[in-house]
Amino acid sequence: MQQGNIWLIVGGSLSVAAALLHLACIIGGPDWYRFFGAGEGIARAAARGSWGPVIMTLGIATVLAIWAAYAFSGAGLIARLPLLRTGLVVISAIYLLRGLVLFFPSAFQRPDLSETFLRWSSAIVLVFGLVYAIGTWRAWNSLSGEA
Repeated sequence: MQQGNIWLIVGGSLSVAAALLHLACIIGGPDWYRFFGAGEGIARAAARGSWGPVIMTLGIATVLAIWAAYAFSGAGLIARLPLLRTGLVVISAIYLLRGLVLFFPSAFQRPDLSETFLRWSSAIVLVFGLVYAIGTWRAWNSLSGEA
């Protein structure tokens, strides 16, 4: 296994787990949206049978699945995806930037989200970002496409 691969496999697995949790919210309904901190407005819309929460959650799950595919591609588990290095750097940056909310929750306070949710979700996403960034850095040479 090349350097960085285990980090990218772990990162991809974390993204898959997050995607599956988002899909579980669709199946679980309003109580699951509430439990995972989506906000009361989303939970109420789900309770009314609105398609908004479903479409939004499917969109997030799809993005997370694509990000997992990039990690698995970087680890050499699946075929090389286009713009692999760039994709992994951008994914790492998005996770890390979202994770920074942990240190500045009041700057991003939304009335529908609790500070507890913002702190926990930020800490989790910060870990995701660190795993992706370390994996990308350690596998950098093998990601050039020339290996």
